Amino acid sequence: MIKIGDAAVSEEKVVETTAMTSPEKKEESKSEKKSTSTKKAKSKPQSRGTARVKLIRDKEDEETSLFKENIYIVFVECETPGNVGFLARTMANFGLKNLVLINPPTLTNDAYYQATHGKYIVENAKIYKTLDEFYQSQRIDFKVASTGTVGGSYNLSRIPIKPEELGKSLNVSNKIAILFGREGDGLSNKEIGDCDICVSIPTDPTYPIMNISHAAAIIFYELFKNKHEFGVEGLNESTALEKDYLLKDMKELINSLDIPDHKKKNGLKTFNNIISRAFITSREAHTFKGILRRLKNKLGEQ
Repeated sequence: MIKIGDAAVSEEKVVETTAMTSPEKKEESKSEKKSTSTKKAKSKPQSRGTARVKLIRDKEDEETSLFKENIYIVFVECETPGNVGFLARTMANFGLKNLVLINPPTLTNDAYYQATHGKYIVENAKIYKTLDEFYQSQRIDFKVASTGTVGGSYNLSRIPIKPEELGKSLNVSNKIAILFGREGDGLSNKEIGDCDICVSIPTDPTYPIMNISHAAAIIFYELFKNKHEFGVEGLNESTALEKDYLLKDMKELINSLDIPDHKKKNGLKTFNNIISRAFITSREAHTFKGILRRLKNKLGEQ
């Protein structure tokens, strides 16, 4: 351990030694010092580079952890245990671990066999009777419905985005549920309507419905490849509670208008779709909420 005074003693010894040596030794000594100095100079950028790599790795580790912890894969009323295993295996391929089963059949050995190296995911799967029970238990902030049957402008709940868009925009800082429906019928209109957004994979119209594990693989891939782009500094996505308050204010505003009830319902649903697809931040939600309140106050004065 270097203490006060050690450096001075060291310098004196160097001076004494230098004074007693020949000119040739002096040149060798200078050369050695220069070489040592050069090595030290070269080592500094390497140290900075190492620190930078460590910082990047720490950030990646944090993002990977959020990716694994905050995404819940929900299989609604699956019909065959084997498909639970296939889904778990696909999840393991992309680092996902939270499997949720809603009112599933008895999990036979087939579920564990088909899971292969994802067997631990089946073993740790959370089971609930209903989706509402799951939403309340885990306090989900953002819900994504998957469907092979998309809608148009008159079926507002089924206006989809592509998996690529979902992967680029999803913020894993919040708790996210991705729903997969029954093998035969998929998700119901109500289940899709309760979600914030709908994702669908473009397929040939003559056979649009995919096997669940194949569809899941495409969606998981798009999420996984963008996991390092999720965390945007200073941009925290709004929570489910913030969006609920925003929708409540919009509902009050729409209800104050003199328009038919069905138009009010469609208007609110359209607003909900826009807010969900936009992935608005917490700051944007608060700003928008303030504007809606001013509009309500303005209408109240008239």
